[in-house]
Amino acid sequence: MNSTILRTGSRVLLPLFLIASVLILLRGHNEPGGGFIGGLMAVIAVALHAIAAGPEAARAALRVEPLAIAGIGLLCAVAAGFWGIAAGGDFLTGVWPLLSTTPEGDKAGLPVGSVLLFDTGVYLTVLGAVSAILFALEDAVYAEGDD
Repeated sequence: MNSTILRTGSRVLLPLFLIASVLILLRGHNEPGGGFIGGLMAVIAVALHAIAAGPEAARAALRVEPLAIAGIGLLCAVAAGFWGIAAGGDFLTGVWPLLSTTPEGDKAGLPVGSVLLFDTGVYLTVLGAVSAILFALEDAVYAEGDD
């Protein structure tokens, strides 16, 4: 699409969507939201860029093949599951190595652990898989238009 308004607007909206997606990811490991919704927000940014600048520009902006991103995300999610087993629990048991409980019962430290790794894996898997579908659909539309 050759629209000056869309290209200009996407320059503002693209970073906002990406920042919002990361904030949703970080909020979601302790609250509702997280990897899936954050990943969909990131795909919205990729789709907007593909519409405004073209699919090749969107592929170049990702810098990594979408299915490779999905594969890395799947590895992160599985690693989070095995982290729970390694800590002496079941598969996908939450582990927070940087969080401790004080004698008064308060929590101290960073609430970063296996749950955030799992959510990050879901985020990357959704981003990679849906972007791959988006690019495949765009390739099919452009191939059909060439006939």
